[in-house]
Amino acid sequence: MNRKEERSMSKSRKNRKKKPFLWILSILLLLLIFVFVVYLFLPKEFKEKLNLPEVLPTATPEPDFDVVSRYSKERAFAVMIDNNIGNNKHAGLQDAYIVYEIIVEGGLTRLMALYKDVNTELIGPIRSSRHYYLDYALENGAVYAHYGWSEFAKNDIATLGVENLNGMTNASDAFWRDRKIAAPHNVFTNIETLKESATKRGYSLTSNQELLLNYQLEEVSLDAREDKIVANKVVIPYSNYINTSYVYDAENKVYLRSMNGKAHVDKVTGKQYTAKNIIVEKVSNYSLDREGRQDIRNIGEYDGYYITNGYAVPIKCKKEKRSSQTVYTYLDGTEIDVNDGNTFIQIQPANRNTTIE
Repeated sequence: MNRKEERSMSKSRKNRKKKPFLWILSILLLLLIFVFVVYLFLPKEFKEKLNLPEVLPTATPEPDFDVVSRYSKERAFAVMIDNNIGNNKHAGLQDAYIVYEIIVEGGLTRLMALYKDVNTELIGPIRSSRHYYLDYALENGAVYAHYGWSEFAKNDIATLGVENLNGMTNASDAFWRDRKIAAPHNVFTNIETLKESATKRGYSLTSNQELLLNYQLEEVSLDAREDKIVANKVVIPYSNYINTSYVYDAENKVYLRSMNGKAHVDKVTGKQYTAKNIIVEKVSNYSLDREGRQDIRNIGEYDGYYITNGYAVPIKCKKEKRSSQTVYTYLDGTEIDVNDGNTFIQIQPANRNTTIE
């Protein structure tokens, strides 16, 4: 027998040795597939007797916040709201994840409500812009919606490049008037209309802007802090005749909001507005012109309070420039965490005292 024939016979013997192994492997694989298919169609009762899971384990999605999604790339809208209309004429404020209240001329206040990941059907009444509200629209990366403006706001919107929807100039399609209500307190909008108007003007509806506040899934409690203050009632005066107040509802763990001692109620739902979180910022203000239009000194560091779940703690508020996010810290310098819920940010004149009791 020559070498070629020997190699051929040796190869043949090796192949014969491999075949049983391959057959066994194939049979085991077919058995596994058969068991898996049978398992999928087993009755639930039989699975329970076997103490087997009903379905194969899957990845558990990360929990999300209720007030605003941590995963959402939807861009916020910052909407200017009239606050010279009484306590039961507003619509849609409860859907806002943040509402700012700041002093304007005449000792009055105006609101700016931030909306994201909601489809609120009625928002208003809408009023004109004041230039320092731009700082808070910018720090939240929002499209800024308003009906008219002061000369200071007009100039700053152009200088700062704020993407805005002004019902009196570039975006009349973003708002409508309710003719049953006297002007100028009768302008309204909704989220769908704002999105359509913003899209027409080439504004992006998505954003990578980080959330302003450090929301927590687990309940934030202040009662263990040494600097805590019991806060069952909070009164925040803005002038001699304008004040905002909150009373703690311990059962629902929210604050009931009032204006000048009267419950602040939504005109559509008839329900009193509530806040899970309240932040008070003590900021100096001064008059700019004969009409008493205001400016505020909000660049730098100033005092404030964080209030939630029946307690308040003193905090520091720091804003480095107009477009930068305000940083809120405890007195030891660590950033505050806030509860998952809506927040009213009360930017109060520094010469007015906040009553907490």
